Amino acid sequence: MPGISDLPVEVFEFVVAELPSSSLASALRINSHFYTLALRVLYRTINQDVIKDFNLARSLRFLESITTHAFAFGVRNPFNLVQTLHLDFARNRVTANLLRLIQRALHKLTALKELSLEFSLHDNHYPISWLLEGCTFQLRMLATSLRCDQQLANFLERQINLRELCLRGFQTTAPFVLSSEALPKLTSFRAVHAGVPVLEAIIKDRMIESVSLSLFMEDGFAPLDTLKLSKARIKRLTIMSLDTTTPATLIPEVTARAPHLEALHIVVLMARYDEETLLATTQCLRPFKGLRYLTLMTGGTPPDSGDESVVTRAWAKACPTLRTIILPQGKVWFERNGNWLCCA
Repeated sequence: MPGISDLPVEVFEFVVAELPSSSLASALRINSHFYTLALRVLYRTINQDVIKDFNLARSLRFLESITTHAFAFGVRNPFNLVQTLHLDFARNRVTANLLRLIQRALHKLTALKELSLEFSLHDNHYPISWLLEGCTFQLRMLATSLRCDQQLANFLERQINLRELCLRGFQTTAPFVLSSEALPKLTSFRAVHAGVPVLEAIIKDRMIESVSLSLFMEDGFAPLDTLKLSKARIKRLTIMSLDTTTPATLIPEVTARAPHLEALHIVVLMARYDEETLLATTQCLRPFKGLRYLTLMTGGTPPDSGDESVVTRAWAKACPTLRTIILPQGKVWFERNGNWLCCA
């Protein structure tokens, strides 16, 4: 009869991966087999938001250990196992020495696949993307608050395996130019502060299917025009609007540029919509032929959107493909056997 030792190594790794991080140190000491598995799991993801007590001091010690630790011949370097790294300095003002330390650490993490780098609003106004120069890893996901300038574009130019990109940095008047061959595998792009030039540089002639962007009053609907530049149909769209545009005005602009959406999420930060305003949007949904998920949220004071069940049924009638609707009150409406139910 097969014993536990006959199980595939993937099963053991799955079990070890389910252990809390505090138990991995014990797993390292079981035997050489578990040492290899636990080491791989322990170093695979370094995330300040997940690891308990991973504060600024520990972050600095971790970065320094990457750059200074020497391993004897035949001893595996655990830093070569790191695939996901999340560093958040949004609450701190970084120095040039710290930036150079981050750069040296990134040079050592050759197996990195996912990288998240966050800096403060103050630091994001400065050209510090040079810290990515010389990195040899090939990412699948990058999320960063670094400002959108040519230094960052030059780094992206070399990332041939990147599939997900999130740019939360400011757009500048400096160039942000990518060649047509850059980012050949990119399918998902999220931007927070980026305007039309950056959106166009990223989306144009690439197989982008998922986009998140912001609409600023001074830009009008010009950012939405960039959706038409993708070589693929846009299936998922998230919009953060910083004006008082009504959904009856905004949604037709969306359907004109992305009629094949499967998911549409809209957050309007400076408006409040009542039931009448929401019902006035009903006919705007008819052009969508495959829309399944629709979210419309507002910011500010608590919403007074009336009886949202009435709105939900009207929208579902206008767009029969809808399966989930979230309205300003935050309730989740879903279709079940032809009926629309609410999950508050």
